[in-house]
Amino acid sequence: MLVFLSRRIRHLVLVLLAVAGLVAVTTPALAAPPEEQPAHGTTAPGRTYLALGDSIPFGYYGNAGDLYLDPDNFVGYPELVADDLKLRLLNASCPGETTASFIDVDAQSNGCTNSYGSDIGYRDLFPLHVDYEGSQLDFAVETLQDTPHVRLVTLQLGGNDGLLCLRTGECATLAGVQAVAARVQANLDLILATLRDEGGYSGRIVVVTYFALDYADPVGVAGTLILNQAIIAAAEANGAVVADGFGAFAPRALQAGGSSIAAGLVRPNDVHPTPEGQRLLATAVEQAIGH
Repeated sequence: MLVFLSRRIRHLVLVLLAVAGLVAVTTPALAAPPEEQPAHGTTAPGRTYLALGDSIPFGYYGNAGDLYLDPDNFVGYPELVADDLKLRLLNASCPGETTASFIDVDAQSNGCTNSYGSDIGYRDLFPLHVDYEGSQLDFAVETLQDTPHVRLVTLQLGGNDGLLCLRTGECATLAGVQAVAARVQANLDLILATLRDEGGYSGRIVVVTYFALDYADPVGVAGTLILNQAIIAAAEANGAVVADGFGAFAPRALQAGGSSIAAGLVRPNDVHPTPEGQRLLATAVEQAIGH
């Protein structure tokens, strides 16, 4: 999910951008290790792809009614990547996951295991693509330890941290904005390091950045860039490749006046990608690994 900044903190975001020097976000030039890929149209038995994160890789969207009862109704970019690369997919993502709840199942989420003001979350009401107990990080580590031939891991997290920041009022001060960005980076650094160290995984990890809802809105873009910079910094520190979700949506959105919704990439009255938007994110992941 994306970060939206209220009018009352517009000046704080712009000050933070100036302090951090964030006039643009670039994708780090990290080389993916060479990996033999199966020929197009063939299967790859034993080759596993572990997808981690929030509602965007889950394929979630709002007002889906009874569709929530069957996770197969939700197709995110991991399903597209797995099909393209002929990999067996384990999609452990959860709508509303924060960087904190990813680590500790009892920590504050934005709707995965709990929500602001409620102990009920998505996992209490509806099934995920993969059934597991405990935190998503615990599941990821166990999977990496127990599953041979994991060929790819993707991670997209941090957007829900921003949404909680706005809901709690923490982002009403410059110090609050800085603290949330720093917390996202620190949590992602811990997550990625744990996948490497405890999971024993030395293969390819792709960290996906967030798109903007309106590329013509300097405030919304600024918030997304701040979040993405934290994500990129954690990726760089842990040998992960960055898939540029922000850049993937930009050309189409700008052709539509800046709106990702008008461009057909985000669902109307929602913040989640359409099938076309998920395809662009899948392409960004594949480009990041040189496919």
